Amino acid sequence: MTAPAIEIRGLEKSYGDLAVLRGVDLDVAPGTVHALLGSNGAGKTTLIRILATLLRDDAGVARVAGHHVAGEPALVREAISLTGQFAAVDEVLTGRENLVLVARLRHVGAPATVASSLLERFGLTEAGDRRVATYSGGMRRRLDIAMSLVGEPSVVFLDEPTTGLDPQARLEVWDAIRALAAGGTTVLLTTQYLDEAEKLADRIAILHEGRIVIDGTLAELKALMPPATVEYVEKQPTLEEVFLALVGARKEPS
Repeated sequence: MTAPAIEIRGLEKSYGDLAVLRGVDLDVAPGTVHALLGSNGAGKTTLIRILATLLRDDAGVARVAGHHVAGEPALVREAISLTGQFAAVDEVLTGRENLVLVARLRHVGAPATVASSLLERFGLTEAGDRRVATYSGGMRRRLDIAMSLVGEPSVVFLDEPTTGLDPQARLEVWDAIRALAAGGTTVLLTTQYLDEAEKLADRIAILHEGRIVIDGTLAELKALMPPATVEYVEKQPTLEEVFLALVGARKEPS
């Protein structure tokens, strides 16, 4: 059997008396898109920050690309890339210059060639020599993801990559994520958009109250709901219905 690209066992993290992660267990297979769903405050970003070596856990074990996160952080960083909720691009530079800069910082050979290749891969060749300040939101996000691929990381963390984007820009980013998986990159995607997980993920995990309460394919998650009833048309449960059934509807403030 192929070893998981990401392997997590019993991961815990607290901030004072607030327990955010209470024993997270999760495996992510190589070359797949694995979506991590959860309400605000569920601990998604905390988990990503631990896996990316930006935060120390309190207990448990996590391995990324075969390397122990706590014991081999330098090797983990060589194997990963992290894209946060906001595009980390320099608006003064052109798209090409942003990519060349990252390639030089990562000591990648032939930075100009790498930049041209990534611009073409993400459909940004025509805009490559324009300043990023002129880019649309979707173009900036695509450039941000392209920058994360400099050095060919085997694992990419995308933390709510479509936050604040309009519908068209979201579709552009979805295409970029599909391209990552098609190229063999492992993607751990956190999102609050349930349709995003439905469209992109090979497997979906739901993080609730500090634990993974379910992890499976979309079909497996839908099978947890009662069989479809036929009135005038057949109605299958949506992922949103599965999510709310598992974690409970949001309580209104008293």
